[in-house]
Amino acid sequence: MRWCCGATLALLLASGVRAAPPHEHGVARLDVAVEATRITLFLDMPLDSLLGFEHAPRDEAERRRVDEAQTRLRDAATLFSIDPAAHCAPGAVALNAPVLSGAATGKDEHAELAASYEFACKDAARAGFIEVGLFDAFARLQRVDVQTATRKGQMKLTLKRPAGRIALVR
Repeated sequence: MRWCCGATLALLLASGVRAAPPHEHGVARLDVAVEATRITLFLDMPLDSLLGFEHAPRDEAERRRVDEAQTRLRDAATLFSIDPAAHCAPGAVALNAPVLSGAATGKDEHAELAASYEFACKDAARAGFIEVGLFDAFARLQRVDVQTATRKGQMKLTLKRPAGRIALVR
């Protein structure tokens, strides 16, 4: 289950579309909640899509890949560029994946990243789009399944490389 931060996200959760999706390499899931003064994004993806492996780093090269991935993941403004009309600034970023902290996974276990990104906005409802930079940041990623919830409604869409724009419901 993801972190919850608002009534808009509750719409996504209550709609029944939050059943745990299958673990699919190359595919990320992104939920977008637009509230009056905040846009929150929740990202789930297999670590293979980020790193090329899902186990604790075994050598220096794998440790470097983990460090590089964490640096990219923490750069919210590069991963998600929100329509300037909303006047948003990146805020809190939370990453949750045991492998990123050096913890081992089970021998046959699939490992996932769960991340959240908050943007403080003067008027989030004015955001007409979000540019998603995940394809540029992570070469192994091929598809992003997106769900959005705004005061005006909900929608689902799929971004496939190279497309990276989420048009928000107006």
